[in-house]
Amino acid sequence: MPAPLAAALLPFALLAPAAVPVAVTEADFDPATAFVPPAAISHAPDLVPYGSHVRVVVDRSVPGRTVLTMSVAGVAADHEFPVHLHTGACGADPAASGPHYQDVVDPVSPSTDPAYANDRNELRLALRTDGRGEGAAATSVAWRPRPGGARSLVLHAGDPAGAHGAADRVACVNLEEPR
Repeated sequence: MPAPLAAALLPFALLAPAAVPVAVTEADFDPATAFVPPAAISHAPDLVPYGSHVRVVVDRSVPGRTVLTMSVAGVAADHEFPVHLHTGACGADPAASGPHYQDVVDPVSPSTDPAYANDRNELRLALRTDGRGEGAAATSVAWRPRPGGARSLVLHAGDPAGAHGAADRVACVNLEEPR
């Protein structure tokens, strides 16, 4: 680029927003078959009804640390959802979200080795809802996900789960990358 053109564009570059290490995803749960691909998918409307709401904040503002906060409204009342960070994006097939994201990846898949499948190497939440189906949870880990490596947050059925197995993936939220 010629020097005069670069100098002319410099003021516009100064107007661009600075990198922000916080990403917020806020969405209503929809079916995977929605006309516009949803940011949040419910695979079990009995536990996560269509139209229920989710807000996820991923904060990477502290070097070497990730803090994740999740809140929901309108989901199953008086319920506990195990929630995990996953490697794939949400899709029509609940398995599309891939395995749990691990800071140090287990060479054996699926990962069941407690040296890898643990709350220091995976980002995990226990999201408990009240009698109105509202709840919030937060956790932090002493690492940052690799860029593009952690693409979704999956709510598992948990107990009591009715017709669902405790590990069933009942909802998925695609995560925004921080800017």
